[in-house]
Amino acid sequence: MALNNTYDARLVQQETAVGAGVQILLLALIGTAIGMGPAGWATGLAFAIATWAVLSRALHRAGSRTFGPANRVTLGRATLVGGVTALVADSFQDSPPVSLFVGLTAVALILDGVDGKVARRTGTSTALGARFDMEVDAFLILVLSVYVSTAMGPWVLLIGAMRYAFVAAARVWPWLTAPLPPSTARKTVAALQGMLLLVAASAYLPHVVNVGVVALALGLLVWSFGRDVLWLFRAHRATRAVPVTVERRARRELVAS
Repeated sequence: MALNNTYDARLVQQETAVGAGVQILLLALIGTAIGMGPAGWATGLAFAIATWAVLSRALHRAGSRTFGPANRVTLGRATLVGGVTALVADSFQDSPPVSLFVGLTAVALILDGVDGKVARRTGTSTALGARFDMEVDAFLILVLSVYVSTAMGPWVLLIGAMRYAFVAAARVWPWLTAPLPPSTARKTVAALQGMLLLVAASAYLPHVVNVGVVALALGLLVWSFGRDVLWLFRAHRATRAVPVTVERRARRELVAS
């Protein structure tokens, strides 16, 4: 049994290593096609190494014996996001081809709706897979907001930074980590962020229209986060109020007796 567990663990680690190798291959193809500079190469390689290291550690801690088909799709998306990240880093020296940038980003966004369906149909949904999917989504939004901010100003960075600010705030107020009820609106707003940022990043529309598109994305995100934070706060306050009510009732019964 121990040998089987070791063998399974090695297979899982091999899949993450293959993912890193594919990421480097994609960077090589992009570099050959557009003559990517040092900044793009360094950022892309750093992304590949960081993804491999963090994912390998998470799989080891979770004791995963198989990588799973849904995680393979998410890893494929992460590879595309690594390519987009390299292009954004390289854009500070030279503008990347719009068609390549839009193509990689669009495929990554489309695949966002695939891994969840694969997980449900194959019965391989896991907390780690959901977290992996969420982190890839969040990082892509951050990268897109960085790219768009170069043309529209630093206010766009609020879109990419909001999720990470929420995570940081949860370190101070742990009640923010409580589970939220399912919400179609939340999922819709999250999906729209990448689409709207990609529309603005493509620069196919007039600048003033793109500003409106990004402002809409930011407004929807503020509304979604604000609604969730308010729900969590009310739930936290209600939870704290219950023990106080029970204690007061117990005291009254004690006095009455």
